[in-house]
Order: sequence, then structure tokens, then C-alpha cells
Amino acid sequence: MQKILRVNMTTGNIATEEREEYQFLGGRALSSRVIYDEVEPTCEPLGKKNKLVFATGLLSGTIASSASRLSIGGKSPLTNGIKEANSGGTAGARLSRLGIQAVVLEGKSKADDCYVLILSKDEFRLEKMSSLKYEGTYRTSTLLRKEYGSKAGIICVGPAGERGLRGSAVAVMDPHGELKFAARGGLGAVMGSKGLKAIVMEDTENDLVEYGDRDKFNEIAKKFNKKLANDPKTRDVYHNYGTTGIVKAVNSMGALPTNAFRYGSSEHVENICGEKLNETILSRGGEGKLAVSCMDVCAIRCSTVYPDEMGNKIVSTMQYENIALLGSNLGMDNLDSVARLNYEINDLGLDTIETGCAIGVALDMGYGKFGNEEDCMALINEIKRDTVIGRMLGNGARITGQVLGSDRIPVGKGQGFPGYDPRALKGNGVTYGMSTMGGDHTAGNCFGSRNAVDPLGTENQGELSKKLQIQIGTLDCIGLCMFARGPLFAEPNVLADIVNYKAGTDFDSETIWSIAEETIKLEREFNIKSGVSPAEDRLPEFLYEEKLGPTNATFDLTTEEMEKSLI
Repeated sequence: MQKILRVNMTTGNIATEEREEYQFLGGRALSSRVIYDEVEPTCEPLGKKNKLVFATGLLSGTIASSASRLSIGGKSPLTNGIKEANSGGTAGARLSRLGIQAVVLEGKSKADDCYVLILSKDEFRLEKMSSLKYEGTYRTSTLLRKEYGSKAGIICVGPAGERGLRGSAVAVMDPHGELKFAARGGLGAVMGSKGLKAIVMEDTENDLVEYGDRDKFNEIAKKFNKKLANDPKTRDVYHNYGTTGIVKAVNSMGALPTNAFRYGSSEHVENICGEKLNETILSRGGEGKLAVSCMDVCAIRCSTVYPDEMGNKIVSTMQYENIALLGSNLGMDNLDSVARLNYEINDLGLDTIETGCAIGVALDMGYGKFGNEEDCMALINEIKRDTVIGRMLGNGARITGQVLGSDRIPVGKGQGFPGYDPRALKGNGVTYGMSTMGGDHTAGNCFGSRNAVDPLGTENQGELSKKLQIQIGTLDCIGLCMFARGPLFAEPNVLADIVNYKAGTDFDSETIWSIAEETIKLEREFNIKSGVSPAEDRLPEFLYEEKLGPTNATFDLTTEEMEKSLI
């Protein structure tokens, strides 16, 4: 049985334990269960009573493609409820191969010190590394990679997390030395507030991953990998555009956040779309790349490296959400500006979605001009300099809007909206309002079902959101990338079989789905106990009244329709 590693930042004590009741839980199911069982719901998210859980998925560390995502969970300083954010990178697989099911971070460092948790096959230890204090995520990860080897798994926070800014993310290094982010919910602030700057998993030859039937697992995993690699969406879309292939589609349906959610389409879409990104990367060459993997084993390869005109890397990776929130949402007309903003926000260790929303609110209130990169960069520099304005922005869209007196704050349960305006994709509005995760498309994105359920309609939106919350929640619990769902959902028994051969269980398909359902139920119970009442299920008032061009839609779903999504 793999171990739970407990790290007490108050005492410095590190202990391991085996928990029979957690044996068949992974990813979001495990992180949320630990928080539900052990964290006082009314605690201060950035206080010593909150905990932060780094949980591996049920298939982590195996040869299954896209199955080693790392779930990070805690009480969110943005939503004030339970939160899970997950990321690619090598950390999930490295933890599993060290025999670690989860790391539970407890307490809070008494001194204003900077610690790094070192995990190896021989020992687990905390080291004080004051030289990394307030360093950006890029320099931090580069220095740790140089010290512990290019194959080490690295998790870290930037200066924003160390300063407790509630829009902070957790960075996870990928196999190529690039950074991916468990971005949503402000969990980087939780990690930073405890005094932990980074976790390093030294690369070892250990492989303590356990199997029910390794041969049968490898057989089915290879078949799954082949189907995923040959899937047209993988070959034709993800390899060429990453997730940016949908920019034009979202724009055409009038759901692309533009000028702080004032409009649903951008006149500059041709210059910021996936096709333009593909063309730019290919024409500039140099360090630019398409079809980059974010895990050791990944057939999807949706990451990119975006270069400048000289072919030098600006940022990796630029995805749909970056273009939506830092591009059209801020009125940008070119990808270079988006990439430069993206890099600076990543280095600070902030969520690009939350920060894009916050900057959009500031521009909407007159603190700069839409489409002006210099104005947006000036606001980011306020965060860098740790000024009062910078701390306002770094604490997210809700606080920024409240301080500036805005009545148009695009948040769900205190968390900034991602790149789909809920007036033109109403199923996502249900997810933003009703899900335990708040304004987070990864909790159940309805975009892919736009041809099955009218995105502007007032019926079947609740049922659609519920279905997708369970489906995506299941992948979160297993540790699978949501873009791997095609081959997994095409045949009813594949998901159960691949889990059973790995875990030694005999789950049927219904049991697999029930893992997510039970997880969502306990998350909602925790949220209610923490003070996130059903009154928080309603979206911001301006969405119900302000028509969104070009469709002139408002968010007009009834409470009864919204509540059909409850699990």
C-alpha cells in the first residue's frame, strides 16, 4: 500500500502512514476526502488550520497516457470552500514511484522562512533555502533543476503565493523543464502561506507503483494509448493548435470574453486564434514548438512553445484560456502581447484566468485602455512591486472589483470566470454557479456539447452540467487528463477495466461514476458548513440584465433549471 506523507510546517516533523480507507481513492477524490475529514470548514484558508493535499491519481506513474496528473486540494481563499486544481508535469508520476499516494501539508511555519521539501528514495526532509525567497517560478524551478537534476520532479510557488495573494497558482515542472499550473482557486497562496516554496522529488530508479494485474493493465493501457494517439482530435487539433483551436468557434457563438465581458466576440479574432498561433510558431521557427507533451507519457501533446520574431521563446504554453482572458478580454489584437503578459503572470505564480479577470475589471473601471499592452503590463508591475494596487489585483477579480466599486465582477463563488461567457454558453453558467468548484470550466465544461444542447436555450442546461460534472469529476478522481475522455467514454467498460487491473479492484462502470458523485456530495457539504450557502449559487446580477452582443443574450435560467444540476 502506498503511503500518505504528512509534513507539519509548524514543527518540521515529517511522518508517513497507511490509510486503509483511502486505499482506492486518488486525485480529487483523495484530496477532497482528506480536507473533508481533517479541516475545520470555518477555518481561515491562509491560517494554520487549513491543509494542502498533493494527491496522485489511481493510474499515476504507469504507462497509461495522460494519467499522471497531480491533484492539489485545500480550502480555497477565493471561494472559501473546498477546491481542487490539477496539473500535468512529472510530479504525480515521481510521487507514485516513490511509493507516495499523497503529501498532506499541515500547520504553518512560525518564522518568515523559505523551505523546500526534498523527497528521495532514502529520505524525506525539509531544507531552509532563503536564497529562493520571492524568486519567480522560472528561476526557482531552474535553480532546483540544476541542483537536483533535469529529471527531478518540481512543484513550486512564486512571490505571489509567498505573499498570500489569493489569485496564486502552484507551478509544476514538465519533462522539458517548462511549467504547468494547478491554477484555480488560489491554492498557491495556501502553499506559500505555510512557508513552503517548493517540493523536489529526486529522480530515482525506484518504481513502487503497485498493480492488481500488471500484465493485463499494460495490455489494456497500450490499446488505450494507441486509440488516443490515433484519435482525429488528437492528431488534427491538439497536435497543431493545443486548446487554441476553439478560439474561432467560441467567438462565432458569441461566448468569447471581450473587453471585460462587455462583448461575446472580438474583431481581432483572426489575429489571436489557434490558426494564427500555428502559423506563427511554424514561420518563426527557432525555439517555437507544437505538439509538446506535459507528462512523461502523453499521446495528446497539446502544449506549445511560443517564440518571438527572432525565434526566441516567450512562453510555454499558451492555451485557449490565456488567449481568452489575456487576449480578447483585455482587447488585445495580437498573440505577442498575450504571450508577454502570460510569461510575467506565470513568473509571479498567479492564475492567468483570475489575473486576466482582475486586470479586465481594472481596465473597465478606467485604470488603463483595452488593447494597450503597456497599460496591462504596468498593472502587472504593480503586483511585482507589491504595491497596494498590486496586492488588490493579485487577490483576484472579486476584491479588485469591490475596491474599485465595480458592479460588473465576473466571478462564480468568488472565483474569476474562465473563457466562456455564461450568457452565451448557459450550461457553463450552471457549472459556474452550482458546482462546488465555483467559476471553473474544468468542473464541467459544456462547450463540447453545444451541438447537442442549444447553448442559448433555457432547457436541459442543468442536466447537461450535472452529467459533465460527474464525467470530468471522474477523470479528476482517477488522475486522467480531460482530453483523454474520447476513447475512455466510447466503450462502457474500458474505464472500469483499466482501473481494476491497476488497483486490483472489481469496480463496475456505475461504481466508477459514483466515486465522483460521492466526492461532489461531500464537497458541497463541506462548502455549506464553511458558509458557502446556496445563496452563492446565483451568478452576478449584471449577467441577468446586461445583453451580450452579438447574440443579445442574458443569463435567464430559472432557479429550478439551475438546481437540476445538483448531485
